[in-house]
Amino acid sequence: MDDRLERVIRRKLREAGKQFEEAKRAYAEGRDDPDGDATGAERYDLPTDEDGRARIVCRRHAERRAVAVDAGGRPSCFDAGHPDCEGCAEDVRDGYVETW
Repeated sequence: MDDRLERVIRRKLREAGKQFEEAKRAYAEGRDDPDGDATGAERYDLPTDEDGRARIVCRRHAERRAVAVDAGGRPSCFDAGHPDCEGCAEDVRDGYVETW
């Protein structure tokens, strides 16, 4: 195998691995809610768990989550620019988000 091709493949694999780890960490942080800020759950009249986090169904990952919602109607797992996350935040603000 050509050395240049091998270097390119290795570099791309490392980049993909880093992106995967960043996404995995962001996903875990969104699920765990390290900030514990649940002010938006009350403002948007969302059902909450015993810790005051909103109980919503994530559009992006199709799973139940208990997450903090900020005053702007964005769940803590919100990823700006992702269409599912953008739609979820709009639904929270409009009162049409799926809950459990």
